[in-house]
Amino acid sequence: MSESMERAHETMEHHGSSHAEPSSRRVAVLISALAAVLALAGIGSKATQNAYLTHHVTLSDSYAFYQAKNVRATLKESEIAVLESLPNAEDPAIQNRIQAARVYAERMRDDPQGGDGMKQILVKAKEEEAERNEAFHRYHNFEFAVGALEIAIVLASVSVVTRMRPLALAAAAIGAGAAIASMCIAGGLL
Repeated sequence: MSESMERAHETMEHHGSSHAEPSSRRVAVLISALAAVLALAGIGSKATQNAYLTHHVTLSDSYAFYQAKNVRATLKESEIAVLESLPNAEDPAIQNRIQAARVYAERMRDDPQGGDGMKQILVKAKEEEAERNEAFHRYHNFEFAVGALEIAIVLASVSVVTRMRPLALAAAAIGAGAAIASMCIAGGLL
């Protein structure tokens, strides 16, 4: 992105003097506008990339917590199986331990009051996964917009050097499309 902006700046300095013909000055203004939109799209791209990474880490943490709860529940279920297989399993003390292990294992699987049972963690993880995927999609859309803006700046710069007006018009069209796409991405429409 910085190379394109440097190229745009050099082109404007070279062709932006008072001796430049009017079409060169218009293209210099176009390049300035494209560079500004490119900078904004780059900011949007980095913001969505950060959002993606944040959601990805949170999702990873949620699944790790889910697995830890599953291990604890499985251990308690194994404890229940061992205690029930004992010859004196009917002993009230052993029955109390079996009941406590069942309550604990069930709380690991589903804890509506605390909100951190495996069932609740899985719901939160699915929501986080959807947000992560949306951020990833938006990030890639911003990257396409940034690429289109860089191409538009190059075309506009070449149009000044070659004095080919169709290149400037193509740059303006590509730049306008990329600017509109960037606004739609930022607004959540793309």
